[in-house]
Amino acid sequence: MNLLAGYEWFIGLRYLRSGHRNRFISFISVISIAGLALGVIALIAVLSVMNGFEQEIRHRILGATAHATLMGPEGTLPQWQRAREVALANGRVRAAVPYVEDQVMLVSVNGNRVSGALLRGVNPEQEGSVSRIGEFMSDGRLADLQPGSWNIVLGEALARELDVKVGDRVIAIIAKGDATPIGVIPRRRSFRVSGTFSAGMYEYDRGLALIALRDAARLYRLGDEMTGLRINFDDAFQAPFLVRDVALAVGDGYYVSDWSRKHLNFFRSIEMTKSIMFMILVLVVAVAAFNIVSTLVMIVKEKQSDIAILRTMGSGARNILGIFIVQGVVIGLLGTLLGVGLGVLLSNNLEMLVHLLERILDTRFVDEKVYFISDLPARVQAADVWKVAGTAFALCAISTILPAWRAARTLPAQALRHE
Repeated sequence: MNLLAGYEWFIGLRYLRSGHRNRFISFISVISIAGLALGVIALIAVLSVMNGFEQEIRHRILGATAHATLMGPEGTLPQWQRAREVALANGRVRAAVPYVEDQVMLVSVNGNRVSGALLRGVNPEQEGSVSRIGEFMSDGRLADLQPGSWNIVLGEALARELDVKVGDRVIAIIAKGDATPIGVIPRRRSFRVSGTFSAGMYEYDRGLALIALRDAARLYRLGDEMTGLRINFDDAFQAPFLVRDVALAVGDGYYVSDWSRKHLNFFRSIEMTKSIMFMILVLVVAVAAFNIVSTLVMIVKEKQSDIAILRTMGSGARNILGIFIVQGVVIGLLGTLLGVGLGVLLSNNLEMLVHLLERILDTRFVDEKVYFISDLPARVQAADVWKVAGTAFALCAISTILPAWRAARTLPAQALRHE
């Protein structure tokens, strides 16, 4: 006889609704479904937040920096024009622009406040092909960085740290100095703050300053040389491999880097945290799933006489086994589907809910100085939803085996002895 014939489904579903004599079992079934659903909701929400956080950080990193860089062995790229032509000859390269970059100490003229920063020389006309800094301008224009203007654009957090605004002046002090009769004096230059930008990532808003490319070359006395090339490809995720091809085409002895290598430990930590959180929350789901064991054991105990009557009417052990497997499977299916539905709904509206709670409680849950971003984005991935649903349902199915097996072993004579 088929394990799950029609009457096994009918009786199994009927047993989920306990009779008037004992409604406590029905209540326990509802609690099992609710507990499983809550575990699934938590798991989907956490994984979605981790996905959203990773995607948002990646998006903001690529908005403020190029996919890859090509640098010379001595810290400069003497024949950068030829290297640029070779790079652009690669069909996967979308843009290759020269740049000058080094650490600098910035001092505000008004308040004598000091802060370190990364000073990058850029060409405003070409910058849009390798980054979106121009779109992030909150005050002023990137186009104001013209050669000889000695203008500077600061990240918003850096400008606040220096207590300067557009029109104020800052002094840039670089490590390379000039030899004088009294010793080596650090090289310095006064700049006018012509604008500020907000990339939405604290690392750049607090630590990046932009000046005109030729002004940077003059400040660092590079002549016609550049620090290197910033390169963008048609696929940012292939940058680690494509930049090596470009370097080999240019020649031997070049240093390459890419956006993922610069933040390798950060993305690895996100993946590790995601895996650990999944394992921890799976244990929560497992606890909820194994509540089905106690529910089915109570149902088996209550239905001893019914099982015996079914056995005397010709039902086999496999039929009894099927009846109680149906109950566990239905509980697991209802809890999983409810959890998936509410989990996806919560994840898609999580950012709005967090902002609402922040306004109500007058606090911030996500500090950009700690977490790099100020929002709590969530991104639901179908693969994660299927993985969570499959894991939860599998745990529920496994938890039904023992109670169903014990019910199948019930002996009719012993069960009816006291009836």
